[in-house]
Amino acid sequence: MGFRARSVILAAGALLFSLTAAQTFQRLGGCPTLGCILPPDQVDFLAGQFFDIRLEVHAPVNGSEANGGNPDPNFRFTVAKAGGVPQNASTFFKVAEPALERWNFTWYEDLFAQKAFTPSLVNVTAKIYRRVALYEPGHYTATLTYNNGTKVTTADWLVRDLATVRKTKNVLLFIGDGMTTNMITAARLIAHRSVNGRYQTKMAMDKFPVLGHQMTHSLDSFITDSANSATALYSGHKTTVNALGVYADSSKNSFDDPKIESIVEIFRRVFNGGVGIVSTAFIADATPAALTAHTRDRGQYGAVVDQFLNGITNYTWTNWSGPDVLFGGGAEQFYPGSGSYQQKDYYQAFANRSYNVVLNNSALQRTSNSSKTLGIFTVSNMAKWLDRNVYTANLRNQSNSPDGKKADALDQPGLKEMTLKAIDILQNRSGDKGWFIMSEAASIDKQMHTLDYDRALGELLELDDTVTASIEKLRALGQLNNTLVLVTADHGHGFDVMGSVDTKFLNAQTGDRQKRGAIGTYQNSGLSQYTTQNTTNASLIYTNGAHFPAQWDPRYSLFAGIGADPDRRENYAVHKEGPRVPAVNLSGLPANDFYVNYKDAVTGFVINGTLPVSDDQGVHSLTDVPVFAMGPCQESFGGKSLTSL
Repeated sequence: MGFRARSVILAAGALLFSLTAAQTFQRLGGCPTLGCILPPDQVDFLAGQFFDIRLEVHAPVNGSEANGGNPDPNFRFTVAKAGGVPQNASTFFKVAEPALERWNFTWYEDLFAQKAFTPSLVNVTAKIYRRVALYEPGHYTATLTYNNGTKVTTADWLVRDLATVRKTKNVLLFIGDGMTTNMITAARLIAHRSVNGRYQTKMAMDKFPVLGHQMTHSLDSFITDSANSATALYSGHKTTVNALGVYADSSKNSFDDPKIESIVEIFRRVFNGGVGIVSTAFIADATPAALTAHTRDRGQYGAVVDQFLNGITNYTWTNWSGPDVLFGGGAEQFYPGSGSYQQKDYYQAFANRSYNVVLNNSALQRTSNSSKTLGIFTVSNMAKWLDRNVYTANLRNQSNSPDGKKADALDQPGLKEMTLKAIDILQNRSGDKGWFIMSEAASIDKQMHTLDYDRALGELLELDDTVTASIEKLRALGQLNNTLVLVTADHGHGFDVMGSVDTKFLNAQTGDRQKRGAIGTYQNSGLSQYTTQNTTNASLIYTNGAHFPAQWDPRYSLFAGIGADPDRRENYAVHKEGPRVPAVNLSGLPANDFYVNYKDAVTGFVINGTLPVSDDQGVHSLTDVPVFAMGPCQESFGGKSLTSL
């Protein structure tokens, strides 16, 4: 199964429209004029990839674009292959002409309008063509003509040919959510010993034969979220923040937006191959969800779980009967109650479809490799590597058991255990059809958001350990040469290490300015103490081949940080009592007003944040992210590309 580089970029013409391409708010992403085609200009498809087409004509009632508020109901839409004659879309795609729809929406043109509570009202006429495809490679021009023929919007679409020979049987895609090259460098520093500047061991990612980079910006913003970036990774189409497998339209319904077929939907439809979805997040979170979900609102968690099992049921779409493997957290979306879709019991729903259902690591290891398997191991996100393996007391008093009975989820698997079991099941079930597994280290991102760099780097090292074990598993199964192994990220954070901190000296100082004297830069950064055996406390010992710090609380810790953060305190020490909470809302103040959490780093000093006071966590950054490739088609992933399949 071949992969092609795919890309979506903003139309250059959008730069001419200062309001509709505004920075803070947009009337509709990908629609710089009052006539909208979704998918928009400059997108590309695989030949035969299914998608929907949404057409909208906007008529602003007020604001700087006001034109009377009467959108054209008689707009025309044609499609033509390069060199061909434009045809009405219903004729071109051999489908019935869709019904005309009408609605309205409001938006703020800028922050001044928002502050004054003066939104602009827009009336809309619209149509949508469902489940169409372009089968012949080449360029196509889609044209929307409206306002009595006086206005025209065009979109250039590129259809890429499919490889004539399937070059890989299996694909194992690892996603380190939020992982950047700087984080990999920091993880290497704390887990791999160096002598005179030379590392004595390498990370698994260091050994991959091909390294590339990919850009992560969105269709309508240069900072992305995990929903939009996962959509780009799985479908080749850049869309809007919070959108899963769709282009966001302006309707009020978050489930009617124009869809794009994902790689696993294509793989199942064309090859009937096996599919595995593994994550340390709650399983309805954006990165796993985007493989099968189609909604512009990533927060529709219950519906996402339903779509994992049933696919799209409200419109004609690719037939989907569930993945072979679904492993992660998020039990509140499965046991019946307010968190589950329509308050249904989704454990039972999966069991009724012949899934084995397992709720802890012991059951996971015992379960058969011949059956489809649902493994949900905790409420919300899964426990972090650092808490499962070092500070294990933090697993108690959580009331997070996956059966909903509010016991503690003490027997959780890690990413490695889940991924290796997924490989066993998929290899046993898929035969010559092959399989696709996505395995996500979700809490690299989640812990970077909360500025908990120790836990984030622990998650990254667990990912690297999982990559090592998975390669060995594939080699033992005789499948390594048949499997494309990819390790990448969906976006980054502005994280880096600038030196070291003498935490003993910091804690002994009484003033904030004096405490900052504990930071050592350049030659005073010294060497990593994380790989040094601790002479006063028992050092951590790992099995052969596993690389994690020998100690997580050395006297000389990392002077690390991110570029965008809330007000907080820093003492640069590992948080042994559990994940960080850097900023909190104070009693009696607005719920979106956050202040330094004194308890988060009592011995530290205050650092003023750079984000709005409504943010209690760090945010994503623009940075390109790495792509490591090994196996068939590995050469396709070198260099630099847009975030895409």
